[in-house]
Amino acid sequence: MADKQFWVELPDGSRTPHEVPSDMGLSLMEALKALDYPIEATCGGMALCATCRIEWQDGNLSEPSDAELDMLDTLPDVRSTSRLSCQIRLTDISDGSTFRVHALEWNQGNAPTGQQA
Repeated sequence: MADKQFWVELPDGSRTPHEVPSDMGLSLMEALKALDYPIEATCGGMALCATCRIEWQDGNLSEPSDAELDMLDTLPDVRSTSRLSCQIRLTDISDGSTFRVHALEWNQGNAPTGQQA
């Protein structure tokens, strides 16, 4: 089983490492939900709601699709680093990538269950 390693940067600047299997066809959104991050994913991964938004910090990943760009264009506070985690496959990111989960910024920086901030 191939594993993908990445870091989630918390609002206080600390980073939490994670290692998840990348050979199951999962999206980054699905991995983050499994790790108990506050990802609502109300549209179920269809790039229609932006509740799985992340801010990419470091590492390589695939280019956004037109559907993803269209959704991001509707957000009032979109940044050049904004991406929808539902549209990123774990196989499309480089090991050691770092990003912030946008919802953590809106939830007073609370770390997910079982995580240290």
